[in-house]
Parts: sequence; C-alpha cells; structure tokens
Amino acid sequence: MKSTWPSHTDSEELIIKEITPLTDKDCFYVVQRIKETFTYPIHEHSECELNLVENAAGARRVVGDSVQVIDDLDLVLITGSNLEHTWEQHLCTCHSIRETTIQFSPDLLPDGLLRKNQLNAIGQLFEKARNGLSFPIHVVRKVYPRIIALPMIKGFDAFVQFLTILDELSKHADEAVQLSSSAFVKVEQVSESRRIQKVQHYINTHFRELITLPQMADIAGMTPTSFSRFFRLRTGRSFSDYIIDVRIGSAARLLVDTSMTVSEICFDSGFNNLSNFNRLFRKKKGCSPSEFRANYKKKKIIY
Repeated sequence: MKSTWPSHTDSEELIIKEITPLTDKDCFYVVQRIKETFTYPIHEHSECELNLVENAAGARRVVGDSVQVIDDLDLVLITGSNLEHTWEQHLCTCHSIRETTIQFSPDLLPDGLLRKNQLNAIGQLFEKARNGLSFPIHVVRKVYPRIIALPMIKGFDAFVQFLTILDELSKHADEAVQLSSSAFVKVEQVSESRRIQKVQHYINTHFRELITLPQMADIAGMTPTSFSRFFRLRTGRSFSDYIIDVRIGSAARLLVDTSMTVSEICFDSGFNNLSNFNRLFRKKKGCSPSEFRANYKKKKIIY
C-alpha cells in the first residue's frame, strides 16, 4: 500500500535504544499483548525480532525508510542490528489489537550451524531479513497458529516450536518483501550471480558518480541488451530503478542522520537535479525529503 507520512509537527520524537527483556539464559523472549492503541515510539535494539500484529488495519508500519499502511494481519521479521522500527496508530480504529513479539539473539543459531544443509534456508532467511521482511497473507496464515500458541508452550517444546516457525518462513523467503532499502540500512545486497555481485558492488561504491548501462554491461562481460534483461531477471528491478533505489536510500539515511540541506543531500546522493530528486523521492517514499526528515529525524537516546 502507498507510503504516507503525517504532516510536519514541531514536536521532536525520540528513537529509543530499547533494552529488551531477553537474557543470556533465554533462547528467545515472547510476549503477547491485547491493546487499544499503538503507543510505543520508534525504537531500535540489537536483538532479532519476529512481530505479528492482528486487527490493526489502517495502522502504519515503519521499518527503516519503509513506511506502509498495513491490513488486519501483519508479520515482519527483522534481523538487522539496530534497524529502527515501530507500528503507529494512523488510521486504525480497532480497539482490540493483538501483538505477539518474539525477540532472539543474533547468535541463537551460530553461522556454522546455519551453513549446514538442514538449516541453510533459515540462514538465508536471516540474511534477507536484515532489511526487514514482510510476509504475504497466505504465509502468515500458515504460521499463525504456531505463533499464537508459542507463549503457552514451555521449555524445549517451545524452542522446537520456534524453529518450526522459522523453518516454515524460510520456505517462503522469496515471496516476502524486503522493507528498508539496503543503502539506508548500510547492508550490501549479495546476489547468487557473480556477475551481478560485481555490478552491485560497483554501484554501491560509485552511486554518487555517473553510471551507465554500457559501463555496467562491460563489467559483467555482456552486451548492454543482454545485461539489461539479465539484471532485471536476477534482481527483479530494471538497472535504472536499482540505481535510483540505492541513491534514494542513501539520501533517506542522510536526512535522518545529518543536518545537511536537502540540496546538499541531493547532490551527495548522486542526483544532479534538485527538482528531479524531489520528484523521485516523493514517488518512492510518498512524501517530500523535507517531510520525511521532519517526521523521521529523531534524537537517539539510550534507556
């Protein structure tokens, strides 16, 4: 659904560095809440999080620089360390919202274990979820009963149930939608294709400069026409859209983290025309760069 931001207000919000209840003795922490409204502000934490929200059609989900209005069922997995996120009331009118949150340590399943054949798919799921993953409704319905029952299960059985949930989600990782842009999260996307890896690495390193299709086709060792088709097939985006997304993600991060002017950010992110930058930013984010900054730029504190 279309991303929207509220109009500018003078009040400055805070990005809270959340101290979660998870301890070194726990495999994971799960809590289930029934509430009338979303009140917790935008926050970040080092733990991974799987969050199921019910009966909240019209609420707004913020994950990194992704802002979307959700339907009645919303399931998001976040494995990126300190990726800002929150759910806001927005247009939600229901007063019986149910939220089930599972938090777990990034090293719950060590890298060596995730490289094993039986758990490799979960490892790939975790990698994709560094930007935040939103799952389609038919996948949510598959894992819904297990997630809802998890708070009532104890001990080893609870851990097995949690692994079963992750396993089911891993089977549908390709259907999930990545939320925050990689440039905003500062995570470099990794393709299975070595040709695409070389091109992505070049773009991520040189996105502030002029980058042409023939130039990237040469890096990939292909003709421009063949490369254009190959790139879309492998990334799901056109070559030009990919570069725009990287530049917009970088601009969004600068809007949040710096006091640079919109004009300075425009040119620092690889755009050479301010009006074109404003137009593309609004198209991608549903608001102007100034509105995005006014509603997202926060003062980071540790609680």
